[in-house]
Amino acid sequence: MGGRIVSAGEAMVELSGGHAGMYRLGFAGDTLNTAYYLRLGLGTDWQVDYFTTVGDDIYSDQMVDHIAASGIGTDLIAKIPGKRAGLYMIHQAEGDRHFTYWRDTSAAKLLADDPAQLDAALRDTNVVYFSGITLAILAPEARQRLITAIGARRQAGAMVAFDPNIRPALWPSDDAVREALTAAARISSIVLPTHADEVRYFGDKDAEATADRYLAAGAVEVVVKNGGDPALVAAGTTRVSVPAQIVSTVVDATGAGDSFNGGYIAARLSGRDPEAAARQGHATAGVVIGHHGALVPKEAFVA
Repeated sequence: MGGRIVSAGEAMVELSGGHAGMYRLGFAGDTLNTAYYLRLGLGTDWQVDYFTTVGDDIYSDQMVDHIAASGIGTDLIAKIPGKRAGLYMIHQAEGDRHFTYWRDTSAAKLLADDPAQLDAALRDTNVVYFSGITLAILAPEARQRLITAIGARRQAGAMVAFDPNIRPALWPSDDAVREALTAAARISSIVLPTHADEVRYFGDKDAEATADRYLAAGAVEVVVKNGGDPALVAAGTTRVSVPAQIVSTVVDATGAGDSFNGGYIAARLSGRDPEAAARQGHATAGVVIGHHGALVPKEAFVA
């Protein structure tokens, strides 16, 4: 089959580890993470491109080089003078990961400001992937511009996959979250929410309610993740609960949901049914949480 995938969002400088004050420098971001695992999970007949904007600083340059070295296309990445790449640090405390962000001057906030650039990025793509973070960092008019452009690609026959990935600190209000996520669901083929994130905003009593809401909004297929608990796969009247893999040691859960998404979408594009794709998503995430950072070297997936 094959084709072209565009993942749209914010890539950031990542500092992880934090042992004895020493951190590992990397590059990540939810939509970049998913693009990375899509690239690992698909053959050379698929082109995976990343669409964002970066600054003119040294770390933006290193980020673009890193993305290219991962086999992901960088032709859609524009550079904005005077801007910088966003930064986040991860540290472990009390058995969980904690994040600190610096993204006020992140160039990625401007990724949908140029209509011509946006049109060129999405033109002729077979699959579009984006997230709630992609939407949250944009100004309202740019957010609507992106949703409209992606919606046009779905109407033209492209697969559109969306992870709501709610980050409360990025949104001005709960109403803004509900409005944006519902609008995104209307233009999406596949939605990959996390049930625990959705409850605050939509009051879903269980994963079934989350799935039903996104199906009613316009999605064709919904996969409701729930951490280490089973994922619910819903398509029409079909409901399948797919258990997560048992992992003996969780080193760092950063990127677990993003890697699940990458594994799931890659499997669907390879012709697997939704249940088998969810198992592949869990398998991918199971490897990722055994390593530090969001992007795990491909050698870790070799049995």
